[in-house]
Amino acid sequence: MSARTALGRAHRLPVAALVLCVSVAMSAAVSVGAQTVGKGRVVSDSLWSYALGTRKHALVYLPPSYDRSRTRFPVAYYLHGLSGNETNWVKAGRLDATMDSLVAGGMREMIVVMPDGDDSWWVTSSALPDVPACLRSLPAYAGDPDTFCVPWPHYDDFIAYDLVRFVDGKYRTRSDRAHRGVAGLSMGGFGAMMLALQFPETFAAAASHSGVVWPLEWAPDGVLARPAGSIDSTWTRIRAGGVGTSMRAAFGRDTVGWFARDPSHLLDRAKARSAPLPALKADCGVADPFLAGNRAFRDALAARGVALEYTEFPGAHDWTYWRTHVGESLGWLAGEIGRR
Repeated sequence: MSARTALGRAHRLPVAALVLCVSVAMSAAVSVGAQTVGKGRVVSDSLWSYALGTRKHALVYLPPSYDRSRTRFPVAYYLHGLSGNETNWVKAGRLDATMDSLVAGGMREMIVVMPDGDDSWWVTSSALPDVPACLRSLPAYAGDPDTFCVPWPHYDDFIAYDLVRFVDGKYRTRSDRAHRGVAGLSMGGFGAMMLALQFPETFAAAASHSGVVWPLEWAPDGVLARPAGSIDSTWTRIRAGGVGTSMRAAFGRDTVGWFARDPSHLLDRAKARSAPLPALKADCGVADPFLAGNRAFRDALAARGVALEYTEFPGAHDWTYWRTHVGESLGWLAGEIGRR
């Protein structure tokens, strides 16, 4: 009904009837709004991790109907990037606001868990850390030194075992593989693919934004798997710091260790043991330094006959890109793990 038509009809009504109509309409609007419009809430939580030997923090997004229902919800785990922490997806990525908007638009609700993974690459490190040295050289972004300098760096087990069990035990989750997914950006995009393929019995779906999903381009000499257009155009300089140094601290210099953590090789292992394969999604900006690696990962999966929903968009390796596209991974995951 147009505004002109509505005003015309109102003009023909007696004043008392008009007031009654407006009152009823407003009451109906409030009632509908109360039922369909709501916001989730973000809670800060912590757990003791046996895999890490310390307490770790996580943010948990609880969907709008969580506090007024007894429903159990699917769970998506969202991993941060290098030098990040558990607050990034909310503070910089506005994931909670995006979830609220998607749910208001009809998307199925999910719990979203955002853990702190330090600079771990979400793997079991190749060597035990020197905790005193870590404490002496703590980076400015590290936060609590007792949770950053962990004595037992088994971050993959922290996520797949400690965190999953903690969340399923404390929150109303649908605690089975079919209703559990993992996603992340950059280092976390690698982590999402790696974890889902290392633990395919735990995660049914994985999504990566700008992920370092072809880690072999950063590997030591002896692993020659650098795709055309790789970030190694100035290889000697880049290998001396940043991503390469961080990855080698976690992966080591043994080429066997690199292959053991490489998502495409983890896929081969999962297929060899007839494990259920997770649904996979990845995207990358066309100005992203990891674009060549993402294309290499896409091609490796295609050669293996494994489906990957892959998309490239305008954009770089930054929060502008991730804020823009996080809704796509959330919606995709809700479709994959939110099925009845």
